[in-house]
Amino acid sequence: MNFFHTHISKDAARRVADVLETTFVSEGATVKEFEDELSAHLGIRNPVAVNSGTSALHLGLQLAGVGAGDEVILPAQTFVASGLSILTTGAAPVFADIDYETGNLDLASVRAKLSDKTKAIMPVHWAGYPCDMDELNALAEERNLAVIEDAAHALGATYKGKPVGALSDFTAFSFQAIKHLTTGDGGAIACRDAETAERAKALRWFGIDRRRAEPSILGERKYDLNEVGYKYHMNNYAAALGLANLDDFPAILARRREIGLRYRETLANVDGLRLLEAKEDRESAYWQFTVLVERREDFIRALKERGVPASVVHLRIDENSVFGGKTPGLENQERFNERQVGLPIHNGLSDEDVETVLSSIKAGW
Repeated sequence: MNFFHTHISKDAARRVADVLETTFVSEGATVKEFEDELSAHLGIRNPVAVNSGTSALHLGLQLAGVGAGDEVILPAQTFVASGLSILTTGAAPVFADIDYETGNLDLASVRAKLSDKTKAIMPVHWAGYPCDMDELNALAEERNLAVIEDAAHALGATYKGKPVGALSDFTAFSFQAIKHLTTGDGGAIACRDAETAERAKALRWFGIDRRRAEPSILGERKYDLNEVGYKYHMNNYAAALGLANLDDFPAILARRREIGLRYRETLANVDGLRLLEAKEDRESAYWQFTVLVERREDFIRALKERGVPASVVHLRIDENSVFGGKTPGLENQERFNERQVGLPIHNGLSDEDVETVLSSIKAGW
């Protein structure tokens, strides 16, 4: 039994072979098709495909006008990429506390962290469970702040009937190898505004707007850059893999939710274990299944001895020196950091595997 599982569609080899046959493997029509399908099938608004989720976050921050001297509020319960993308703009990450029941940003703590330098809020949908986006977006509108959602875990999640990717100014997705939809490596930045998405498409390719930069008689495109751009574009090879896996995505998501429901039903009253919140107004993408346990190391050892992998995926990131060291006063984050652990949840698990996980936990630690 594996903790993570990389799903590769049976149709992937054909899709990728078709791209290789054309010999056009850089960004082209296949990338646009992938973007169109993300929008059509998952409701993501104006997605712009890039080479990583980190690139997507950085583009979102730049599109929001975040720069040197600004501050961006985010949780420490995330991967370092979230904070590093902020540092890359010259801005400062400011860590707010989380809700102990979800691992997501706590609204009261966000309010307390606001300053005259605050430019944006970066909510992270921990484990794929959506944050309280109505409240966060209302606060952002009140203070004229941008919202850049880190939805690396949350592809396919919904909030009050709307898909994550259609809620805020910007939403960053990851299609890295262990995500539930992979392009090998890749990501996308969803933009509320279509014209902003066109700017993102220019920024992902050095800042050159290929819609308007026609080749001259000399062969090279004619352009005059007016801002710094990047080599962040997705290539056709990756997009072909993504398209193949996207065909399977509904079944992948359904299986994760089926396992998640089974875990929740069976583990609801296990001593020493606490389930996270699951409100009826939102659906998790279940990229992870996090539980809070007493004597965590004993728990991990006991499961390992029974053939079940359990793992902490991300510890709080604010303790890294690059972010200035541990942020004081994040009481819920402290408790969460000491108890959180993930259980395997993916479509590579059989029903027997799921029951093995459950029986192993119920046997105690």
